[in-house]
Amino acid sequence: MRSTFSFEFFPPKDAQGEARLWQAMEGLTSTAPDYISVTYGAGGSSRDRTIAITSEITSRTKIPTVAHLTCVGSSKGEILDVLNRYRDAGIKSILALRGDPQGGPSAPWVSTPDGFTHADELVSLAAEFGDFTIGVAAFPDGHPASGGNFDKDISTLLRKEDRGASFAITQFFFGVEKWSSMVNRLAEAGSSLPIIPGILPITNFKQLVRMSDLNGTPIPAEILQIFAPLENDPDGVRKAGIEIATKSCQELLAAGAPGLHFYTMNSSTATREIYTNLGITR
Repeated sequence: MRSTFSFEFFPPKDAQGEARLWQAMEGLTSTAPDYISVTYGAGGSSRDRTIAITSEITSRTKIPTVAHLTCVGSSKGEILDVLNRYRDAGIKSILALRGDPQGGPSAPWVSTPDGFTHADELVSLAAEFGDFTIGVAAFPDGHPASGGNFDKDISTLLRKEDRGASFAITQFFFGVEKWSSMVNRLAEAGSSLPIIPGILPITNFKQLVRMSDLNGTPIPAEILQIFAPLENDPDGVRKAGIEIATKSCQELLAAGAPGLHFYTMNSSTATREIYTNLGITR
């Protein structure tokens, strides 16, 4: 089966950011991505910008888009309005997420009146609405809110699949064995949900540490050792990060991963280099 390759962008805050976004997107066009996803901000803060930029990508390019949809700060009626706007824009796929409160993944969850608390409820609504292929999130290191209960995370994924999800994209992680463990656990439970690994090219170590702390993704000691002597060497950090990501992608594809989803941070260069290193023709 042909592996899928896809990229995630976040909605820009200003005209300069939008120019960088389109430049990055043009830089990745040659890889013939299967789709592009566009995120919401924490607390649903960028919802309108997400709708606008996803709709524009759909109208300006031939690349399929996957629009993020979250429970945060939205009532059922508001979510239905977003689904209608996505459908009217020609968007065919969504990524249904609980979403992070303003304080981050571990912050207390505050339900919106007439809203949802869990992503599986959002999946049910989107499936009932129709017209969309539905993706969800997976967490090889465990969701921060699950308190290390991996059984709970597996049960949550199974419930999302049962309610209409047809694929999942993981949070970034380190170690192919974590992806394999999740896939094996799901298969043992009778699941056929494709689990697409999320890949974060490391080009800024401080940024990696910040995101790892936020998402509860542990950085292995061997990775820390590689970057320790490169604190004042940004070019060295970038080179090492691309090598690490390339090796991880090779191992994941060899282990049977159905595709790779790159968290681009709205920059195309590192992702394009990794893609070239993999020697894949489309």
